[in-house]
Amino acid sequence: MTMRYLALGDSYSIGEGVPEAGRWPVQLAVRLRREGLAVDDPTIVATTGWTTDELSAAMDAATFAPPYDLVSLLIGVNNQYRGRDADDYRNEFRRLLERAIELAGNRAGRVLVLSIPDWGVTPFAHGSGRDVLKIAHELDVYNAIAREEAAQRGAHVVDITGVSRQHPALLADDGLHPSAAQYALWTEAAVPTAVAMLSV
Repeated sequence: MTMRYLALGDSYSIGEGVPEAGRWPVQLAVRLRREGLAVDDPTIVATTGWTTDELSAAMDAATFAPPYDLVSLLIGVNNQYRGRDADDYRNEFRRLLERAIELAGNRAGRVLVLSIPDWGVTPFAHGSGRDVLKIAHELDVYNAIAREEAAQRGAHVVDITGVSRQHPALLADDGLHPSAAQYALWTEAAVPTAVAMLSV
């Protein structure tokens, strides 16, 4: 019986500017199959520009068929982009995480949180007039919140923020979103944790 995978997020999960095969959740499913795990192609609930509350509203309107064997959650960059408060992010992220755990059959160990990449290293950010050091700091605060909330509930976290900072040139044509090659690096970072999660 194949394992079912649900990916929740924003532009980073839907893969803005890359072909469907280049999206990191799709790449992750392919890599997990190579590792001998029978994982379906992901169901992706994500849209470019979504904030935590917009993802939550979309989930309210979506039809799910739990339990999913793997649920990934990557959300928050648009909260930071719009200048949202970190405490609001904590409260909304917490609710999303709890919903993700429910969708995983109340198995927190089957929920994979990815950290938010640093869009401040991109040409788009440098041309925007925004303070890129402030962007980095605010994203670090958001990511610390996500790690804390995940740890409290027993969900897993994979840090891909460092990858985004080490490979600022691996971008789609818009000079902002990651390329399929960068998503491949995220996938490689996530594979060991995902394999361990699904092997329990």
